Amino acid sequence: MTKRHKPPRVGDSPVVRRSLIAFVLLVGALIIGAPLLVIFIQAFSQGWNTYAATLGHPDTRHAIFLTVVTSLIAVPVNTLFGIAAAWAITKFDFRGKRLLIVIIELPFSISPIVAGVSLLFVYGLQGLFGPVLQEAGIKVLFALPGIVLASLFVTAPFVARELIPLMQAQGRDLEEAATSLGASGWHTFFSVTLPNIRWAMLYGVVLCNARVMGEFGAVSVVSGNIRGQTNTLPLHIELLYHDYQTVGAFAAASILTFLALVTIVAKVLLERRGAGRRHGSALAGPAVFSREASQ
Repeated sequence: MTKRHKPPRVGDSPVVRRSLIAFVLLVGALIIGAPLLVIFIQAFSQGWNTYAATLGHPDTRHAIFLTVVTSLIAVPVNTLFGIAAAWAITKFDFRGKRLLIVIIELPFSISPIVAGVSLLFVYGLQGLFGPVLQEAGIKVLFALPGIVLASLFVTAPFVARELIPLMQAQGRDLEEAATSLGASGWHTFFSVTLPNIRWAMLYGVVLCNARVMGEFGAVSVVSGNIRGQTNTLPLHIELLYHDYQTVGAFAAASILTFLALVTIVAKVLLERRGAGRRHGSALAGPAVFSREASQ
């Protein structure tokens, strides 16, 4: 009996495999690992006391506070928007569906600087709504509302892009089964739809939060870069660097780097937990309604 040989895979040769791995590790160390290591080395180059004093400075604390507040506003809004957009696109048939998908993905193809300038022409004093807002005493640009609007724009697609492919793959059968068993729309959403999309939703939230905290381009245009007032943490890092406060800039940058590392860990944990529970939770919702209907 002849033994069948599997066709060789691309890179199956030990030399090619080791060379590829070595190349990836080398490039990753030079492009990703080395800069991250330098950030923490420079941040603590003058000792812990200097590092703590830099982070305790009023301007730095305000930048951190403003970044957190912006995240607390922008992330929940874009989470609700992403769920609503994914629900509309995957559960209903209507004209303009593809146009809606294009609009949702538009921030990925537009430079953040362009987005910030566009907001100036909409909410600025010479913009579309600027005179009306000025008469009403509402300040959008060079204030928290403008920073939030810029952050909302650049992070709008993250949650929706994670949910739309998943909900398209799941189809409408589970929701229709729950509805046929007498469940209301909200009951169906919280008992069937939400349990099946929660890991993808949380994954999108993590990415959205990371982008909000690290956004620079659009926020730099609409904030005015006012020290201690409208500077988010990325803008404050640039300000410290231009003021030749290198250690302070690296100390503030270490906060964003730490948040990035936490984001990566959360991403990995959500991917593992979501993969482990995706199959088990697929039919949980209809089973609940089936038991309720039989009682």
